[in-house]
Amino acid sequence: MNAPALAPLPLPDLLVLVAAPRGFCAGVDRAIHIVELALQRWGAPVYVRHEIVHNQFVVDSLKAKGAIFVEELNEVPDGVPVIFSAHGVPKAVPAAAAARGLNFLDATCPLVSKVHRQAERLVEGGRHILFIGHQGHPEVIGTFGQVPDGAMTLIETLADAQAVAVTDPENLGFLTQTTLSVDDTADMVAELQRRFPTIVGPKGDDICYATSNRQAAVKAMAPRADMVLVIGATNSSNSQRLREVAEREGAAAYLIQRADDIQWSWFEGVTTLGLTAGASAPEVLVQEVLARLGQRFTVISEDVTTAVEQVVFKLPRALTAD
Repeated sequence: MNAPALAPLPLPDLLVLVAAPRGFCAGVDRAIHIVELALQRWGAPVYVRHEIVHNQFVVDSLKAKGAIFVEELNEVPDGVPVIFSAHGVPKAVPAAAAARGLNFLDATCPLVSKVHRQAERLVEGGRHILFIGHQGHPEVIGTFGQVPDGAMTLIETLADAQAVAVTDPENLGFLTQTTLSVDDTADMVAELQRRFPTIVGPKGDDICYATSNRQAAVKAMAPRADMVLVIGATNSSNSQRLREVAEREGAAAYLIQRADDIQWSWFEGVTTLGLTAGASAPEVLVQEVLARLGQRFTVISEDVTTAVEQVVFKLPRALTAD
């Protein structure tokens, strides 16, 4: 006689605090939509200079539809459309594309473009710019490429702000990358304003609404969590900042690209998990992580909402005209 099957052991409970807002911002959504509409209008292949946004899942999805990603314009053959990424490009890039007669579209986030125009105006006004950002990030490269060489100095840390030497302290301006830590940037700006009282800054905060909102949601969520998972790419500045914010609020925090990156050893002693996603990470990856958690835990999900975003950016006329 067969022994009765043993009932499966109940799964342990896990409270998952899901941050809102999270994931795609209006600039990322616009950039991806530009690539998709270009493929619909002109057919494959459509070339994209640099990753359209910093997320491998998004890039791979667009590759499957016919997008080809390259690092430099000289990799784009004649006669095909090319799109510039959401992070922005130096002025020399569209100029080179125009010189070759290429059909190009600029998917630069409008909030990054606003920083570009501010940089131009400050330099035209005779001011040297102290730019707060991360060396080598595409947005920083693009912004430096809006003004003549030597017109900007990069400030990466508070120590940089404390030590930077300038030749004309009465004619300075400052700008920032849009995806920085709100708190770190505020400290650096305060130090620059202390050292150079006449320095001119932007009329509004350069850190974009989406970066600020996602960091605020993590600040509200992380103090209640034993651990926070941030879904995003390692080269995504705003995602890395979310992980740092969670750690500062006292939670262990890990950056993962998708569910396969989860290490279950992290969950020892964890009963409350915070979950968020960087501005380049699609919601499908959030749901993938929740589904994977559901295989090991009885998930009790709770939204932690600190803002409701309704921002939408217009698409280029070349894609909307009949």
